[in-house]
Amino acid sequence: MSDARERVLQHLLDHSVRRGSFTLKSGRTSSWFIDSKQTICAPESMLDVASLVLERIPAGANAIGGLTMGADGVSFIAAGVGATQGRSLRAFSVRKEAKDHGAGGRIAGSLLEGDRVVITEDTVTRGTSLLEAARVVRDLGCEVVLLLAVVDRGGTAAAMAAHEGWQFDALFSAPDLGFSYEGA
Repeated sequence: MSDARERVLQHLLDHSVRRGSFTLKSGRTSSWFIDSKQTICAPESMLDVASLVLERIPAGANAIGGLTMGADGVSFIAAGVGATQGRSLRAFSVRKEAKDHGAGGRIAGSLLEGDRVVITEDTVTRGTSLLEAARVVRDLGCEVVLLLAVVDRGGTAAAMAAHEGWQFDALFSAPDLGFSYEGA
């Protein structure tokens, strides 16, 4: 395990994982919850997170983003750190609903038709937010090259992505954190 991966894993365990009784987005209950933004957005770990994300991004990808809020921290730090390393990635957010004023639409940030896009998310259980964002981006004329989560707590996103013809990857899994998958 690389030093950066080990540091991020430890930070997730120390600052992001919570034990107790939680209701997930799906309405199901769980004995654990992960607020991975506590690690993604922390100054002591964000550079390591960005480095791990950048290692997974395929050559030729030129944009990174996903459904706001889950993707924002990941995509913005990866694009920022990438820029300091000569890796040019546009960053964007997909709004949950189309804006009906200003320029309108569901995309905020820098995304152009024809871009080769990595769709990201902080934590996925089922992967529905990743797929929603990927479909919006695809419908805008971009090519989705990877769906990438920091944490996969559910274990079902890879199959859902494959059903759509997309590849899924995660930096960490529920088992990496000491838990069983809580899919579908």
